[in-house]
Amino acid sequence: MQIMLDYYKEIQTYLEAIIQTEEEHIQEAAEAVAQHIEKDRTFFVYGPGGHSNLASQEVFFRAGGLMHANAILDEGTLLSSGALRSMAIERTPGYGKIVMDNYQIGDGDLLILVNAYGINTTVIESAIEAKQRGAKVIGISSVEHAKDTPATHPARHPSKKNLHDIVDIHVDSKVQVGDAVISIEGVEQKVGAISTFVNAFIMNSITMQTTKLLNAQEVEPPIWKSGNATGGDEWNQQFLGRFQGKMKHL
Repeated sequence: MQIMLDYYKEIQTYLEAIIQTEEEHIQEAAEAVAQHIEKDRTFFVYGPGGHSNLASQEVFFRAGGLMHANAILDEGTLLSSGALRSMAIERTPGYGKIVMDNYQIGDGDLLILVNAYGINTTVIESAIEAKQRGAKVIGISSVEHAKDTPATHPARHPSKKNLHDIVDIHVDSKVQVGDAVISIEGVEQKVGAISTFVNAFIMNSITMQTTKLLNAQEVEPPIWKSGNATGGDEWNQQFLGRFQGKMKHL
């Protein structure tokens, strides 16, 4: 199928663009995570908004992932609670503060915010609120999409700010306006979304580079092994005591 090949080529193009332009920012993010893990502190990952929530699930309790990754899986913007409800919640002023309160984000914490477009009310409010509380914030979102979205768009935070303008470290996911990348003759809307691929690529790149940095410093971070692999349960069990009670969703 040519359409499958076209989609594959688009994915390649996006990932190559991230490699070429975002290496320094991914390195900075990895250094921040590594410094946090050196202190044996968990770091939070939150993807407020529909499918952006998948980014936090991608690195939480994940084979090959850092055990210190602490997912924020707030029911408000999860699609499992209702897709239209999710969209309404991500546009609701005050909700980001509630989530930051619920997960007790505070001074010295590290929060990674992942959002395809980097404009919605909850992601912007979460970034502002976390920074005001003394947390360090890493953002992963599309600069192009944010800049091309009018200030009057109903999804925007009342401040009209973009995520990449607020956070301490930002990685540009390159997602174009509308997310989908494939045109079909006779079909008005494009198909084949890209954001899940690029968000997962960036998050796993940060995870892998963090592990490499820690290893170079002779710090061995605990890494999840698949429970479906032989010896997986036994491997994971030796570390669980360090994290149970510290993570809401473990």
